[in-house]
Amino acid sequence: MAFEHVLVVGAGQMGGGIAQVVAASGRRVSLYDAAPGAVERGLAAMEKSLAKLAEKGGAAPDEVLARVQTADDLVEADLLIEAVVEDADVKEEIFRSADALLPHDAILASNTSSIPITRLAAATSRPERVIGMHFFNPVPVLKLVEVIRGLETSDETASAIVRLATELGKTPAEARDLPGFVSNRILMPFINEAAYALLEGVADAEAIDTIARLGFAHPLGPLALADLIGLDTCVAIMEVLHQGLGDQKYAPCPLLRQYVQAGRLGQKTGKGFYTYD
Repeated sequence: MAFEHVLVVGAGQMGGGIAQVVAASGRRVSLYDAAPGAVERGLAAMEKSLAKLAEKGGAAPDEVLARVQTADDLVEADLLIEAVVEDADVKEEIFRSADALLPHDAILASNTSSIPITRLAAATSRPERVIGMHFFNPVPVLKLVEVIRGLETSDETASAIVRLATELGKTPAEARDLPGFVSNRILMPFINEAAYALLEGVADAEAIDTIARLGFAHPLGPLALADLIGLDTCVAIMEVLHQGLGDQKYAPCPLLRQYVQAGRLGQKTGKGFYTYD
């Protein structure tokens, strides 16, 4: 499939970034988000990102943005990429609605970080055409797309999404549909242990991140990375891991829960482990 028209649902950090890279590949994009003002904020972030990339030889921002149309609701397309909040009930409702609206041969993909693809597929009449397409933040920069097959995802669907990821300039890597897939099964315990180190006074946040950056050659320390992802998203992913794998080591650190309760969600609220302008 060529996927000439892609519907992206969710205009936040991830959805906006996904819409940007799809449009930059020459495809038409419809961008929808039910939250008031979300699409406008997503377009503004996209314009800023494209301007930075243009300075490095990227496509002209106006050319890319011209391929992005705003939508007031779900619309027909060749491919849905869902990138809303990490809540299974919300995602299932989107998949049910998209299944009823999109052509029978359209593929329904989720950018979920941890929610089982098989569960989302069960909300549709086309489980063989449902798949996970997990991008990484910031989407225009990071090259990986984790491709997750549900129990009934067809070879044809998986091949089409792997091919699309490659055409978007990404490197696809396939993972099984188990809690957290590969990326977050490894990453979230790392972030969680860093939060415990902070809670227990082993070191302050800056020292923990400096040790991780310089000692492990990571571009970001685990606490700064958690702020970028969103502490609420981290906790949601850990809850899925904890429930799905039944191991206490995946339970969110109490400090993470406390920060989320306080509204300290990271960069998107201006305060998490660090304070942001």
